[in-house]
Amino acid sequence: MRFLRRNADEAAETATPEQSAPEVTPADTGRTPGKGRPTPKRREAEGKRRGPVPPPPRTQREAFKRARGSKVSKEERRAAAAVRRERMMAGDDKYLLPRDRGPVKAYIRDVVDSRRNLMGLFMPLAILVFVALLVPSPRIQQWATLLTTFMLLAMIVEGFVLGRLVTRRVRLKFPNDTTRGLSIGWYSFIRASQLRRLRVPKPRVSAGDRV
Repeated sequence: MRFLRRNADEAAETATPEQSAPEVTPADTGRTPGKGRPTPKRREAEGKRRGPVPPPPRTQREAFKRARGSKVSKEERRAAAAVRRERMMAGDDKYLLPRDRGPVKAYIRDVVDSRRNLMGLFMPLAILVFVALLVPSPRIQQWATLLTTFMLLAMIVEGFVLGRLVTRRVRLKFPNDTTRGLSIGWYSFIRASQLRRLRVPKPRVSAGDRV
């Protein structure tokens, strides 16, 4: 009996790992063990990372303070606006309005700025007419109206001549440009009708310079 028991023990010790390991079916190898809980949604995960949502503001003043705290300071906004204004006045295309961008528009501005135009008196003339209407004198109002009529007619004629002149010079300098002549003339008229010191961007040439 001892002999048989000893043989059984030796056979169990000499068994290979392949014989003692449990069988694994192909279905079990491709299965991922479950986590035991449902996968959280993206919105819930982001909410946990960011922390609890703050309560809504109770008053308008509180909402204004919260908005100011989340944005840049007033000094930074003023500094950025000052830089944009400076670059716009200098004629930097990146900071100009779309209507003022491009070498053609820069050339039109130079041609207009190099001339002394009667249309530059349009704004002072409008102020003169307004003051004349406030004076309780029919004779002064009559003379002011007559002067204004002659000035407006002269400005219209000058604007028409200036538009044709600038269009012709643009066609000679930029033969491949497709801007319409009416657009060039109108842009020239608007530029010339503004006071020189109020033009945006600032004039790069002086009156009388050759362009």
